[in-house]
Amino acid sequence: METLREVRERVGEWIDGVALRTPARLAVAGFAVAILTFTGLLSLPAATTSGERAPLIDALFTATSAVCVTGLVTVDTGTYWSAWGLTIIAVAIKVGGLGIMTLASLVGLAVSRRLGLTQRILAAGEARASGLGDLRSLLRTVVIVSFSVEIVIALVLLPRFLTLDYGVGRSFGYATFYAISAFNNAGFSPDPVGLIPYAGDLWMLVPIGLGVFIGGLGYPVYLNLVRGWRKPRLWSLHTKLTLVTVTVLALISASFLAAFEWTNPGTLGDHSSGKTIGNIFFQSINQRSGGFNSFDISQAREQTWLLEEVLMFIGGGSGSTAGGIRVTTLAVLMLAIWAEARGRRDMEAFGKRVGTEVLRGAVAITVISLFIVIIGTGVFMMQTNIPLDRSLYEVVSAYATCGLSTGITGDLPTEAKATLIVLMFVGRLGSLTVAAALALNKQRRVIRYPSERPLIG
Repeated sequence: METLREVRERVGEWIDGVALRTPARLAVAGFAVAILTFTGLLSLPAATTSGERAPLIDALFTATSAVCVTGLVTVDTGTYWSAWGLTIIAVAIKVGGLGIMTLASLVGLAVSRRLGLTQRILAAGEARASGLGDLRSLLRTVVIVSFSVEIVIALVLLPRFLTLDYGVGRSFGYATFYAISAFNNAGFSPDPVGLIPYAGDLWMLVPIGLGVFIGGLGYPVYLNLVRGWRKPRLWSLHTKLTLVTVTVLALISASFLAAFEWTNPGTLGDHSSGKTIGNIFFQSINQRSGGFNSFDISQAREQTWLLEEVLMFIGGGSGSTAGGIRVTTLAVLMLAIWAEARGRRDMEAFGKRVGTEVLRGAVAITVISLFIVIIGTGVFMMQTNIPLDRSLYEVVSAYATCGLSTGITGDLPTEAKATLIVLMFVGRLGSLTVAAALALNKQRRVIRYPSERPLIG
């Protein structure tokens, strides 16, 4: 008769076999179970300030937005949800930020002191580890960096909330909530109008902005910096591309935002120069994935909406808490354009050559994302009759898991909310499932067809 240990091993081997054949389905199932679990918790009467059950669509929307670290909301976070509800949302953000598969691997490692092959492949795909051998170090880095940054941000924010006479309990809760929301690029705010009352308040904006910036870099970058922070020459190409692209995008974003909104009385026009500059740099960080806003987005000019749609679509770093197609995808596309313009055979950067298989992946992710945004916008407009500018903004924000909004989310019909739920879910899982599927679907063909180059352009 088999022992309990042998039975568990046989069941584990069977699960591993199924998961290896369909890793994308396992990732989707993990996130779906998490969303449904938090939906159930938010549906409890104790989760709302009124003591009544939240409508199912609002509970599901909020749970999806939290687990997918988006930040779009159909009800006001600070006034609608109770302290218990805010705690559920914060935990959902943390689970979504770490990643279901990464979190499962951490639990498995803590319990059994080892990781199975399936857990390694799924967690490596989600966290963008360079190889299965790096996974243990990467998971350790994930835990240390995420909790350390959140604790530091909370400790910096706590005295500020105490000066606002929030009381010790509420101040501690708000500081912790903002710290988790900032590092995980979630954009949730327990204040009724977000960070607009703190526009120009460096004590609030600097730690939150730094949390969003650090959270959007990606865990592989943290691991690389921790290992070789004294030797930038030895940093990986991924780390260098991420840091350079993020910095360039932040400067471009700040420049255009200043040009578009400096004289707009509805956003930055009525502020002093120092306050305006602070808001510009804070918003330039949050436009790609953070989701916090220090001025009313609905009052911004349409060219600012277009700028933010592009930046949201790009998103943050691979393996980070941010969304979008990721900055390294953009960097690879730019390298391909530069190589083609110069007539060079290879894409090169920092003394390294980028393989064509990387370019194929970047093109695939970008084109698929564009199709999803276009189709999603069309469906959304049919459901709401909202003009293209606001519909496109809302759809890109949902798919890129950013969370910025022109203020239309709360008034949407149920079917439009359902569309945004699907977009948030697909946007959060898209790159993860594609990466896992491609990693296990590489084919080597003995026979190759003769090549021919069609005309382009």
